[in-house]
Amino acid sequence: MIRIMKYGEVENSEIFRRVEPKLPVAQAVSEILAQVKRDGDEALFCLTEHFDKVKLSALEVTPEEMEEAVRKADPEFLRVLKVAADNIRAFHSCQKRNSFILNDRPGVVMGQKVIPIDRVGVYVPGGTAPLASTVLMDCIPAKIAGCPEVYMTTPPGLDGKVNGAILCAAREAGVTRIFKVGGAQAIAALAYGTQSVPKVDKIVGPGNAFVAEAKKQVFGTVSIDMIAGPSEILAVADEGADPRHVAADLLSQAEHDKLAAAVLVTDSMKLALAVQAEIELQLPRLLRADIARASIDDNGKIIVAEDLHTAIDIANEIAPEHLELCVEHPFDWLDEVRHAGSVFLGRNCPEALGDYLAGPNHTLPTSGTARFSSPLSVDDFVKKTQYTYFTREALSRVAKDVALFANTEGLTGHARSALIRTEDVKG
Repeated sequence: MIRIMKYGEVENSEIFRRVEPKLPVAQAVSEILAQVKRDGDEALFCLTEHFDKVKLSALEVTPEEMEEAVRKADPEFLRVLKVAADNIRAFHSCQKRNSFILNDRPGVVMGQKVIPIDRVGVYVPGGTAPLASTVLMDCIPAKIAGCPEVYMTTPPGLDGKVNGAILCAAREAGVTRIFKVGGAQAIAALAYGTQSVPKVDKIVGPGNAFVAEAKKQVFGTVSIDMIAGPSEILAVADEGADPRHVAADLLSQAEHDKLAAAVLVTDSMKLALAVQAEIELQLPRLLRADIARASIDDNGKIIVAEDLHTAIDIANEIAPEHLELCVEHPFDWLDEVRHAGSVFLGRNCPEALGDYLAGPNHTLPTSGTARFSSPLSVDDFVKKTQYTYFTREALSRVAKDVALFANTEGLTGHARSALIRTEDVKG
């Protein structure tokens, strides 16, 4: 049963305790990365047979497999897929940055070019919950950014095929090529390249502890988006909130993973007790009830605060991945929110809406990293190059200042490189 604790009567270390996975995976991941780097496709076939229990004859999804997936798909699912994709495109199109140029000083031109990343690799989890929504959320911003090559890796099923919903989403999102590889070996293939899988410049997408550790270890060889931890939801709710709705929202994240964290912060003990009871009524009805039970019992908590201002302060300290403001007049509280991956406002905006259909991205900072990082966006798929142009006359006006700064740092070569163009400097 989810615990209820009163803020101020329980140690802060317990209030703000985070879920910390304790899987010793670093060495195993390091060995997988080295194996793929050394043996390429051969390692991918071997590791896929070992971990996914399927023997593949080819790594890449064929056009025929794509067509079969679309042909067998529920037409209603294809319709909803397009609605979601259109909403995601509309939201992320507003994130596009423009290059700029400054020429407000005589003889000086400066600017910045915004350039799409050439090759992006997107990891999409398969397993017990094949996340077709992740395909849309991670690939559409890359396409909007203008990335010419967007490759996707995802583990195959026991039949050697990729989940049909994932393939349909990949077609809708405009993915360039798809590979049947999961786990740390997929990250290795994208980072180093193999005979079949092209080397990319950046890897994005969530995954299990092995995937997260692999992304951490290949960072520097390639760029990554973030290290995603277990899913989190924090709902701030007042006494007017419906306990059935709040309980359902907490369970929507608890069913993700036994390590997921579902938290309610409220100023009402009455609501806290009602939500606690409602969770016990709803949880057994879930298809993934065993996962949700472990999450709720081990990581779930209800925190009762003295008022909503304190509740928001608690939320900011936790900096959750998903924050629901299940309160009257939610926009009145939005400015108080400083640290959250994505905020869901009001009593009729469940976090699940953001997972699939609303438009904002669902690849979000976890484990408190919302204090300094942001949701996946078009910005993640571009890089900036700056440029500078000075005429001789423009340089002459500032060369002595450059030299003064350089000499102060003891870098006389820097000083000389500026002065030699404008003064009679020997040597």
